[in-house]
Amino acid sequence: MSNPLHKKHHFIERSILSALAFLKDATTSEEYANRKGFLQSLDPRFKTISFFSFLVTAVSLKSAVLISFLYGFCLILVLLSSIPVRHFLVRTLLFIPLFSLFIVLPTVFSAMTPGDPVWSFHVAGITGIITRPGVDGAVLFVVRIATSVSLVVLLSLSTRHSELLKVLRLFGVPQIFVLTVSMCYRYLYLFATMVENIFTAIKSRVGVVSHQRHGQKVVAWNIANTWNRTTQMSEEVYMAMLSRGYTGEPRLLSKFHATPKDWLWLLCAIVICAFLFYRGHTL
Repeated sequence: MSNPLHKKHHFIERSILSALAFLKDATTSEEYANRKGFLQSLDPRFKTISFFSFLVTAVSLKSAVLISFLYGFCLILVLLSSIPVRHFLVRTLLFIPLFSLFIVLPTVFSAMTPGDPVWSFHVAGITGIITRPGVDGAVLFVVRIATSVSLVVLLSLSTRHSELLKVLRLFGVPQIFVLTVSMCYRYLYLFATMVENIFTAIKSRVGVVSHQRHGQKVVAWNIANTWNRTTQMSEEVYMAMLSRGYTGEPRLLSKFHATPKDWLWLLCAIVICAFLFYRGHTL
């Protein structure tokens, strides 16, 4: 007969290891940027401008149907870029959009958004009424968030990290911002690996099940130890980057070259955005 305490600890262990694996995967996703796909073949400058246009369009539109069209176009680009759809959906739909759904959920009720009732229910003597404006506003909010997150994630998956940072500098983004992002990108993977090693060391020395007070002491000691080690690690990462000639400016061996394909893509992106804006004003 299985022990519930063992199940609880196994659940915590799987949750910690899954979170660390997701963090490491998020910082080492350049595998997809190196594949031969449609978006990977475009000039990063033109690709960034087009995705920024799509993002502005998604935020500006007030029709969930038109934003859904942009989201469908994003999924088509995922297929053309040799990125697994399941991997993409997991990264874009299970966190921020789902969290936004819980945030906007109270606004569907008549107490928050008055309007024509769609459905009513009675629970424990409390009457709840869901209104049409509330549902429309919630759907618009969630679809807009999901589309915006998908566009940003698709750009990061299909573009090398160094190329994306260089594009940001070419567009006038302050150097301190680019330097901070570059440091975080290199540091997060090392931090996740360190936390995973600490967890494995605790499990090998203490075991899965331990006394509650002893477990609290072990956790408290490791939190303090992790804080000290991460502070030292951040300094070491920064000094290692400086010793290799890093000055805050992203450097690439290859230069950006615009081709007719890039100009055609940019033209198509502008046409799509203009069409969606036109349809949004005529609805």
